[in-house]
Amino acid sequence: MMERKLKCILLVEDDHATNFLHKMILQKAGVAENILVALNGKEALTIIRDAGNQTDGNSLKPDLIFLDINMPIMNGWEFIEEYKKLADELKNNTTIIMLSASMNPDDRTRAGDFAEIKGFRSKPLSKAMVVEIINANFGS
Repeated sequence: MMERKLKCILLVEDDHATNFLHKMILQKAGVAENILVALNGKEALTIIRDAGNQTDGNSLKPDLIFLDINMPIMNGWEFIEEYKKLADELKNNTTIIMLSASMNPDDRTRAGDFAEIKGFRSKPLSKAMVVEIINANFGS
């Protein structure tokens, strides 16, 4: 059972088929008003910064970010290093879940080294996984 609907979820993933599937799962789950997609970490940072520059109250600052590891231009680890440097108001109340097809246990361990990363899950998303993540991180 959903506790609440998020204003914005950001998918950071370079694979178009995965984005299509995850967006469909999120829409069917009815967990977010807006679902944004960035094809790499650099695009994600631009989305976050642009949301921070909105002054009209319609900011689409992500409440939840699903972050892939292996992407061109800027991968998930590089994204986290840059994300840490952002102003606090751009990061406040944002939950990052690393979502990867990687079976490398070192990736899970490394993700645990970052306070910004609140979880590490294996792809693909499922409706049950999404509801569990949202209830665990955004419950009343």
